[in-house]
Amino acid sequence: MPYRRTPKVQERLDALRDSIVAAAVEQLAEHGYAGCSVAAVAERAGVAVGTVYRHFPTKAELVVRVFRQVVTREVEAVREASAGPGEPAARVAAVFETFAARALKAPRLAYALLAEPVDALIDAERLEFRRAFRDVVAEHVAAGVRSGALPAQDSVLTAAALVGAAAEVLIGPLRGGAVSDVVELRTFVVRSLGGSDVRHA
Repeated sequence: MPYRRTPKVQERLDALRDSIVAAAVEQLAEHGYAGCSVAAVAERAGVAVGTVYRHFPTKAELVVRVFRQVVTREVEAVREASAGPGEPAARVAAVFETFAARALKAPRLAYALLAEPVDALIDAERLEFRRAFRDVVAEHVAAGVRSGALPAQDSVLTAAALVGAAAEVLIGPLRGGAVSDVVELRTFVVRSLGGSDVRHA
């Protein structure tokens, strides 16, 4: 007869798994992907290395779980920031301003999410991360086109281009460079959406 975990046992296992993921988030935020070893995560979580491997067979699988958790949180933050009243261009700008501000508060974590060399499994997750942000932006662009506030354009293509450009702009500041380019990001976004046609952003 197959073994069945009791609710209490499952609850303890879930709590342990969550503590490992939380430790991995902290390790990634402080040391980046290169410094996020399973041993370091285990030490931070106060568990044996083997315990981490029982929950996550490889480092890549652990970091994928971290990516999904962090990305979900970040997407919700920009979605909320861009949901208020305002012209569509202003809402799109709010997405990037919010993401940039949050990224600069945790630069090592944001750099790992955006550009640090990683395993193929995590790189695939990074594409999902960009698509999630693209979809938030595309919703606002499409709404602007429908209302006539923005010029006719392919909302998904515009959103993908903006997300890619914003990620590129952020790489320098996240690695300790000047943040002046980030300040100009709003202007770039508004112009990309329609230039002088965007009057209320």
